[in-house]
Amino acid sequence: MFSDNTITSIKNLFEEIKKYLSLQKEYTKLEITEKLTILFSALVLIIIFIILGMVALFFILLAIAYALAPYVGGLGASFLIIGVLYLILILFVYLLRKRLIISPIVNFTANLFLSDTDNKKQ
Repeated sequence: MFSDNTITSIKNLFEEIKKYLSLQKEYTKLEITEKLTILFSALVLIIIFIILGMVALFFILLAIAYALAPYVGGLGASFLIIGVLYLILILFVYLLRKRLIISPIVNFTANLFLSDTDNKKQ
């Protein structure tokens, strides 16, 4: 029923399918590694910016508090005003957390992991 050529062709077909699946596995590993590297580097960059921004904000608020001290009746009152303004800023960020924090992160990760890399290269 089957000739030797047919059996050889079927064996070759299975070998080629095996090679193809192996190459697809390697490609998937490389793609995941690339995307995770981009994600982790973005996280490290964001953490560095947050730390540097917090230090800068601290010194700016400290300078504003010392500048306000003569106008509000003392250093304690100016620190209180700055503290209240900072709490208002925290409340503002909390209320807009979905638009300011969650949505950009979701969009970034969705674009990173769900984008078709073949379309980018063309």
